[in-house]
Amino acid sequence: MSLGLLQALSISSRAMDTQQAGIAVTGNNLANVNNPNYSRQVLQISTSISVPTNIGMEGTGVQATGVEQIVSQALNSQIQAENSTSSYWQTLQQALQFAQSDLGQQVTSVSSGSSDSSQGIASSLSDFFNELQNFSADPTSLSERQVLIGKASTLASQFNQVSSQLSSLTSQLNDQLQTDVTNANQLLSDIASLNNQIYTEKINTNSAPNDLMDLREEKLEDLSKLVNFTASQEANGSVDISIGGVQMVSGYNVTDTMSVYNAGGGQMLVKATTAGTQLTPTSGSIAGEIDARDGPVATLNTNLNTLANQLITAVNGVHDGGYGLNGTSKAQFFTGFDASDIAVNTALVDDPSLIQASGTKGVTGDNTVALAMAQLANQLNPGLNNQTFSQSYDNTVATLGQSLSSANSEVTDQDTVQQMLTQQRTSISGVSLVEEMGNLSAYQNAYEASAHLLSAVDEMLKELVSVLT
Repeated sequence: MSLGLLQALSISSRAMDTQQAGIAVTGNNLANVNNPNYSRQVLQISTSISVPTNIGMEGTGVQATGVEQIVSQALNSQIQAENSTSSYWQTLQQALQFAQSDLGQQVTSVSSGSSDSSQGIASSLSDFFNELQNFSADPTSLSERQVLIGKASTLASQFNQVSSQLSSLTSQLNDQLQTDVTNANQLLSDIASLNNQIYTEKINTNSAPNDLMDLREEKLEDLSKLVNFTASQEANGSVDISIGGVQMVSGYNVTDTMSVYNAGGGQMLVKATTAGTQLTPTSGSIAGEIDARDGPVATLNTNLNTLANQLITAVNGVHDGGYGLNGTSKAQFFTGFDASDIAVNTALVDDPSLIQASGTKGVTGDNTVALAMAQLANQLNPGLNNQTFSQSYDNTVATLGQSLSSANSEVTDQDTVQQMLTQQRTSISGVSLVEEMGNLSAYQNAYEASAHLLSAVDEMLKELVSVLT
């Protein structure tokens, strides 16, 4: 006979082993159906080597040759890049939301540059000048003077509070920058270690360590959320990492790390520790923290300081030339230099009669100076780009609102892109329950058929042995 029973027995046994391997791979896929970091695996099956017989070459069945991971490296790289962009805008958005919260008001119309003036500095600024107007109508009233001191103190406190909160926000961004750099360095170390494990596994087993490769991809995507980088795949399976043109991971070694340093004046930036090169990431949360801190948050703080400084200068400039109820003069109304330290002169707080409302010494009913201070509300100030105090503040809030609006739009757009890419990867690398259940049924049926063949061959062998004996 051309195909002996022993050869048939070997074919059925090998077939059963192959179907068992297929069931194991399918089971692993099903177990990871809800694992977003898992890439679907497929059993590679090939025909066994044929053997020559007296009737020609005859097949010897089937064999499992490996387990292939279904991935698209190009898609993974694109997801890493989009992760960096998304994380950048999310970080910027969050910082701007905190800044808006610090102001205590929102922009009501970005296009017109107006703000909700029902609270915060806008409200206190309006109350202060309105009270100056009321005070100018009755400059000898001690009660009006006390109310004015109260309104001015509230305004100064608003400036102080916002300045303090913005300072805290800057510190928080610096702290998060340090945390993200530390986490990025840990991820670089993890990737280098996984490079080594993947290479070792390939050498020892002569097969791809798919689960380790999935774990490395997860680490790469985590790193991309922190900082944008360039990755290159080496022939031995390792992934090299460069950040800002500086190589950080080469094979199994971390060749450099990132560190935070003071670039001067408390400006915390990032550099390559060993190379000493300043790194200027363009996306990822690290870039978002730096750009938020040195961009809109710094601009907001500068604008508020300028507004407070011009208010101090203008009010004091008018007030200094007036006279109090007892004829005193040359007293400042506000003390301080900017939003961080603006305050009402404690001498006036202790004795409101010292407020210099009169333009003529000894004439207590004169309201010339009080009226001039009230009229500052509508005067264009050269130090504020020829805007009034309220206009300047509204524009400051609107500028922040425009930055936040842009960040909101970018985050929304990036969410759409991320969802699209995730769906694309799921269609390629994700586990489909329907497909895997179909595979499971096919492997099960093939196993049962191979078992029937084995049973049949076994019976035939028993008959042959019985005849021969």
